[in-house]
Amino acid sequence: MTPRLTRPVPITVAHGDGIGPEIMDATLKIITAGGADLDVETIRIGQSVYAQGNTAGIDPEAWESLRRTKVFLKAPITTPQGGGFKSLNVTVRKAFGLFANVRPCPSYHPFISTRHPGMDVVIVRENEEDLYGGIEHRQTEDVVQCLKLITRPGSERVIRYAFEYARRYGRSKVTCFTKDNIMKMTDGLFHRVFNEVAADYPDLESEHWIIDIGAAKLADTPEAFDVIVVPNLYGDILSDVAAQIAGSVGLGGSANIGAEIAMFEAIHGSAPDIAGQNLANPSGLLLGAVQMLAHIGQGDVAERVHNAWLRTIEDGVHTVDVYDAARSTAKVGTSEFATAVISRLGEAPKTLRPVRYQAGTERITVQVRELPRSRKELVGIDVFVDSQKPVEEIAKVLETVAGPYLDLVMITNRGQKVYPGGVPETFCVDHWRCRFQGQDATSPVSYEDVVALLGRLAAAGLPFIKTEGLFTFDGQPGFSLGQGQ
Repeated sequence: MTPRLTRPVPITVAHGDGIGPEIMDATLKIITAGGADLDVETIRIGQSVYAQGNTAGIDPEAWESLRRTKVFLKAPITTPQGGGFKSLNVTVRKAFGLFANVRPCPSYHPFISTRHPGMDVVIVRENEEDLYGGIEHRQTEDVVQCLKLITRPGSERVIRYAFEYARRYGRSKVTCFTKDNIMKMTDGLFHRVFNEVAADYPDLESEHWIIDIGAAKLADTPEAFDVIVVPNLYGDILSDVAAQIAGSVGLGGSANIGAEIAMFEAIHGSAPDIAGQNLANPSGLLLGAVQMLAHIGQGDVAERVHNAWLRTIEDGVHTVDVYDAARSTAKVGTSEFATAVISRLGEAPKTLRPVRYQAGTERITVQVRELPRSRKELVGIDVFVDSQKPVEEIAKVLETVAGPYLDLVMITNRGQKVYPGGVPETFCVDHWRCRFQGQDATSPVSYEDVVALLGRLAAAGLPFIKTEGLFTFDGQPGFSLGQGQ
């Protein structure tokens, strides 16, 4: 092995909870033996930090380490159940803008059991937005809400990253999954941006699937897909499904990529029930570390380690989670598996396809386009009120207080129009969306008129619990209609 002439790359390492310390020790031994040139800083995260009353699960000084090294290799942690505790993964992803979650999900047929021997899917999941914004409220006795936020810049960053990733790693197709037949504005934006970005990559095939049939197709025929890019929630679910049908969630590694900082991890949890028993499979974290090595420009080491791991799997040396008497030759523990991989460094698989990484390759970077700002005008307001009265009684009050400059356009309940022209069979709860617009629905209204309306509603015994401004953008409505309208 040719010695490196560069300085060691600083990285931040956290050993985590449960099986975390065992699989991290195994991972570090393997990549070090493979030639990784690293300057490791160790931080504390997880249960011990939560127990000290830190609801984020990470020591304050650890943030400085992450800012300094910009590379985080993280073992799984256990997040306490119950209110008040934050997901450390979500916190780190959002704090440092780790916008792309990259999860390769290939099969290892015939050495790991799978029904999909030709599967080789990479899922690129948007990592910061969608329902994972964590913006939730209880609004009435019956109703809680969670806000789904999709942004144009956030969508473009992750979609463009997916196309750049496909180019970098010799992929041929990028597929987008959304539910924009229902969520026409949020998922619709993600789909539109996908189409815009795809036009910049004529060398790559692009396609879109509705998420429900797309998920069914992925579970049944994953060979039909190459790189998949999806909003946050769909990606979280689909990446676990894809990893499992490829062979095992325990084999899945994950990269969380930001403009400056990146985090690498296994996709599985801390498995406290088997902690300390030398049973855990370190493969998921190891493959996350392989992604890290490629990210920091040590692609030669990533290739050496990854091929040695493939050869180990191919030779049938398996931990208990993937052991199969019909395919495996040895059932080994965590440390023994690490030793087996190390002994195969420099070798390549014979049946499985060897991997190739480029040493010293620049990190994938993306630029979001600057677009001209639209002309934004207020044309009305949706006012949400809490009432157990029948819709006819609510409407009577609302018609009275609407005032000279705003008209009551409709009332909906759980998104279904119930006034005017509703049907008596509609099931209603105590949460009503009341839409007010100017006498010409597209004419601008003043904020003063809206504020006055809210005052009249409060005085009439219908205080608002939430409002949403209704805006046009270059004359086009920026709001959805109610179902049934």
